[in-house]
Amino acid sequence: MFSGGVASWAAARRVADEHGTADLTLLFTDTLTEDEDTYRFLDEAAADVGGTLVKIADGRTIWDVFRDERFLGNSRVDPCSRILKRDLSRKWLEANCDPSDTTVYLGFDWTEEHRYVRAAARWLPWSVEAPMLFPPYRLRAEMMADAEARGLRTQRLYRLGMDHANCGGGCVKAGQSHFAKLLDVFPARYAEWEANEQSLRDDLGNVSILRDRIGGDTGPLTLTALRERIEAGQSIPLWEIGGCACFEEPET
Repeated sequence: MFSGGVASWAAARRVADEHGTADLTLLFTDTLTEDEDTYRFLDEAAADVGGTLVKIADGRTIWDVFRDERFLGNSRVDPCSRILKRDLSRKWLEANCDPSDTTVYLGFDWTEEHRYVRAAARWLPWSVEAPMLFPPYRLRAEMMADAEARGLRTQRLYRLGMDHANCGGGCVKAGQSHFAKLLDVFPARYAEWEANEQSLRDDLGNVSILRDRIGGDTGPLTLTALRERIEAGQSIPLWEIGGCACFEEPET
């Protein structure tokens, strides 16, 4: 499962070093919403690893999925990654791979064993491994340094301080702090996300990507409201940051 992130490259690099590349497939499921430089890194990383890079896509963006499903993805429910990644990759496996002689490799690192345990059960009947769970343990900064040492320039979302590279830096599960960073480094992209969210609100009602937890109660927090708070100098919860687990739960 080759996502275009640095941990995915590091995991694939370990698989190639241990097993060779004769039967190695790097499977990339394209949401058609990725950052331009993610595609550049994806191709260069695949060339470094070896094996066969396979790119598949549903043909829709995340916004197309939200409109078709009549549901706006948010920090708790992600029809985008379910449909555009998990379901799509499982269909590809079912059509092309025999579970008896196929191993699915995921890019979870040594801090994410809990996610690996859940994923391994949900990807049955395929065997699942996560090479970066094991020594030598590497932090993301170290993986980036390893990639740079092999001539791979770190993709710009990481260079700009984004926590992950999913969906152009606008993963709906990312949280307020991450979207504040998106507003800072890619204001035009933030405006695009904000406009799409508002379009869906016009159709679906009082829905939002983010949640407002001020005062102990939770409710919708629109990207417009978050931007206005930031522009007014209000503080936002710095702890609310994350990303989608696109390959963690193949069946929802």
